[in-house]
Amino acid sequence: MATTLRHPSDQTQRVVLEGISWQTYQALLRDAGDHRSSRFAYDRGVLEIIMPSTFHEILNRLLEAIVRALTEELNLRIRGCGSTTIDREDLEQGVEPDSCFYIQSIDRILGKKKIDFRVDPSPDLAIEVDITSSSRRRFGIYLQLQIPEVWRYTEKQGVVIYQLQNGEYQECEFSPTFPIVSGSVLMQFLKLSETEDDNEVIRALRQWVRSQESLS
Repeated sequence: MATTLRHPSDQTQRVVLEGISWQTYQALLRDAGDHRSSRFAYDRGVLEIIMPSTFHEILNRLLEAIVRALTEELNLRIRGCGSTTIDREDLEQGVEPDSCFYIQSIDRILGKKKIDFRVDPSPDLAIEVDITSSSRRRFGIYLQLQIPEVWRYTEKQGVVIYQLQNGEYQECEFSPTFPIVSGSVLMQFLKLSETEDDNEVIRALRQWVRSQESLS
């Protein structure tokens, strides 16, 4: 059974397929290849395929640039993995975040051409741009894959920061990875992008970080 969801004000499309085996999911990943815009999420027989809109990707790329700029300004090491497939056959679950990063765990994966998520850690931070529908299924997969921090953007709430604590995701005001950064701060720079280009947004972010450091 397939279900297609499409918001009238957005071009993002979601297709949900039920009764899909792990082997079929893996075959679809191989057939789709690495150079594609769609994102897959698999949860024990249910496959969700997301085809993001231009607006979705603008927000995703800007949040990715914000993370990179923050690590530079705060002198943190980073390895970005984009929307890499994070999956485990033993859990029958897999997901492709909009963006994900190794920061705290970078030493455990640096230099590896292939990451085995049965033994290697999941990324430390994932970004989820959720414009058209609930990402509840994807959050359940993030939970099982033990991704410590998720930034989720919705049109209604803006950016909400979640931290994995005691076996569940809990909202937190400030990012565990970047303690000076809150969801409202992130929204400040996303809103700036309505009138300024990406480079100007990142320049403003860098100035803000330096002003915070001068106050400490």
